[in-house]
Amino acid sequence: MLEDFLNALSNFRRNKLRTILSLLGIIIGVASVIIIMSMGESSKQEISSQFGTAGLDMVQISSGWFRRRRDAVSLKFDESFREDLFASVENIKKVWYKNSLSATISYGDSSASSSCSAVESDYMQTFGMQLDSGRFFTVTDNVAGNQKIILGSEIASSLFPNGDAVGKRILLVTSKVPFNFEIIGVLKEQTSGMESTSTSCFIPRGFYAKKVKPNPTADTVMVQAVSTDKASALAEKVEDFCEKKSGTEGSVNVMSMQSMIEQVSSVLNTVSIMLSAIAAISLLVGGIGIMNIMIVTVTERRQEIGIRKALGASPSVIRRQFLIESAAITVIGGSVGILLGSLISVAIEFVRELSPVVSLPSCVIAFFFSVFVGIFFGLSPASRAAKLDPVEALAS
Repeated sequence: MLEDFLNALSNFRRNKLRTILSLLGIIIGVASVIIIMSMGESSKQEISSQFGTAGLDMVQISSGWFRRRRDAVSLKFDESFREDLFASVENIKKVWYKNSLSATISYGDSSASSSCSAVESDYMQTFGMQLDSGRFFTVTDNVAGNQKIILGSEIASSLFPNGDAVGKRILLVTSKVPFNFEIIGVLKEQTSGMESTSTSCFIPRGFYAKKVKPNPTADTVMVQAVSTDKASALAEKVEDFCEKKSGTEGSVNVMSMQSMIEQVSSVLNTVSIMLSAIAAISLLVGGIGIMNIMIVTVTERRQEIGIRKALGASPSVIRRQFLIESAAITVIGGSVGILLGSLISVAIEFVRELSPVVSLPSCVIAFFFSVFVGIFFGLSPASRAAKLDPVEALAS
């Protein structure tokens, strides 16, 4: 077998142009599959990094489109809802209530518009928010309804260019009602996750319940699963619970960041497989080219085949010789295609400023598929060579 492989390499050197043309289809097909799969993997990693790791175990509940129906039963996100949710749905670790309001924040002659969130204690830490300076809300801040506020990075920069926001008192106006707050913290810029913090501010929900809207129902409910891998299933259970409680389909909008990532990854996988299948067509085209070349090779080497048969070579030996030669072309083409595809993938990800990801499974699959193509399309010419009559072959 080794001798047959070395003979095949010798024949390739004698017919360099023919060999290169035979290799092109295999190289392009393998390289295309690797590039597509690698880009799909890097895109999935980029999406995951954009979402971040914090909040993957969270499920968000908000009012759905049911309000458009006159016969719909409105769900109130009050304390009884929280108690029923805990009692009826498994795998819940904690439930947070949040209210949102639009506000104008001013300090001296400077002012800025902001979306403000009234949150419960530990809510911000759970979402992985980080402080640039100051501290988070305490349980006392929330229970007592203290007039404390935490600013997003852009809001703090516009009001306090010198970076000395913590400890200052600002005026927050919402629904034309002014409130005086003490700044206790400034957040670092955060672009990932379910919360955008750069243009937001946060106040204790206890203050909102006492001064802004007494005994409020929540605008948004954040449910934390006991683990990240249970978040998607928890989202379905929460949605079923809300629909049964209201008796109305679509009574709430339930969103899980984990399920969103899974859905996007599923779509990317489907697209990558589809494009890889299209790219693999060039492998089949290359296989047809190899079969044509091998038929020409068998025709040109009829005398050699006749001599070998006359010296006692069996049909299986002749068949193996040409199958190895056909497979050798695809082995070389597959190896070059893997190298070329990997280099192009790294170059593309470098231009996109993403971490290069060369998919090892795609390399293995593309390589073995290329070898299979060589053997499959080389089988007919090899069988034709094995069936040649030695007398007719020598006479030719």
